[in-house]
Amino acid sequence: MLVKEIIGNTVTHTRNSKVTDLLQLEWFETTRRIQRKRTVGGRDISLKFTKEGQQLQQHDILYQDDELMVVVDLLPCDAIVISPRNMYEMAKVCYEIGNKHLPLFLEKEQLLIPADEPLFRWLVASGYEVVKEKRQLLHMLRTNVQPHAHGSGSPSFFEKILDLASK
Repeated sequence: MLVKEIIGNTVTHTRNSKVTDLLQLEWFETTRRIQRKRTVGGRDISLKFTKEGQQLQQHDILYQDDELMVVVDLLPCDAIVISPRNMYEMAKVCYEIGNKHLPLFLEKEQLLIPADEPLFRWLVASGYEVVKEKRQLLHMLRTNVQPHAHGSGSPSFFEKILDLASK
């Protein structure tokens, strides 16, 4: 099954299908534009997203008909959970983690980072309130500037290459 776009999300989209099959992904697979995976139900899925900056989210619908819906399910992973005590501490820890170019996730009042033992030890030594837990990393903070076109509305260079390669 070839998937080129996200149809919607089960949080906001009406479910009409009788069967839901989960495509389980690791947090770092959500930004990959091209990949082959297998659903929990054993269906082969090829993802080929040509638009830049697309990121799969928990409960995204990749396929739907009257009988079947294929939905993204993010797997929990080992994570460092930081609970900043105030806004100053929040800003300071975000700055330090940003300087290390590490992915950072926000969940309510907590910051989550994929498990990294040296970083964990540094955070503890610096006096931050941190624990290790198994968590879903759902809300990545996007601090990078994404590539984009300036008003041309034309496809990106990457989109042109993918289009040529698929013919």
